[in-house]
Amino acid sequence: MHIALDGPSGAGKSTVAKALAARLGLVYLDTGAMYRAVGLKALRLGLPLKDEQTLLPMLEETQLRVTRENGEQHVYLDGEDVSFSIRTPEVSMAASAVSTVGAVRRWLVAMQQEIARGLDVVMDGRDIGTKVLPDAEYKFFLTAADEVRARRRYDELRAKGQDVDFDEVLKDLRARDLQDSTRKESPLVQAEDAVLVDSSGLNVDEVVACLLALMGRA
Repeated sequence: MHIALDGPSGAGKSTVAKALAARLGLVYLDTGAMYRAVGLKALRLGLPLKDEQTLLPMLEETQLRVTRENGEQHVYLDGEDVSFSIRTPEVSMAASAVSTVGAVRRWLVAMQQEIARGLDVVMDGRDIGTKVLPDAEYKFFLTAADEVRARRRYDELRAKGQDVDFDEVLKDLRARDLQDSTRKESPLVQAEDAVLVDSSGLNVDEVVACLLALMGRA
């Protein structure tokens, strides 16, 4: 079984997808973390974030590995566990920037499809239902109001000890929405056969219950 969960930044995709996978006994893959890892490496190297000619050689020298450890997803970049390092506003914007590059998307989509092959999996991202798993049995597009998504991201970052400003988080979120939805390569868009779910007034358990009901598994 393949379940695709797409949506904009801060919609709660990762949290919901992880909980849904746990309820159904499926493997969970946070594809956004993979783009964040590529963005992090480009930042560290001081490379232009949207230059395919520069990023392609970097990819050829990059080792990216996703593992499950004690029930949590870990991302290893060239042997380093960057699971925490990739969760900053700067890396979030870098991930959005590198995701506009065709070579980056093709490299990661192929990796994601290989991971999904032969597995029952829940994947969340921005092009899972349209590009990565177009034949997924279930497709959902999860969204929420801008301010709600920004508040969730703000609370998440604060809980991790990061000193952030709500207005800046909201500004960054809207900038990423624009960048993700207007890029030429696999833009953020609801798949035609995906079910739209607005989580603005719902908690995680309620969203998961909604998805299970839509799947006929409540």
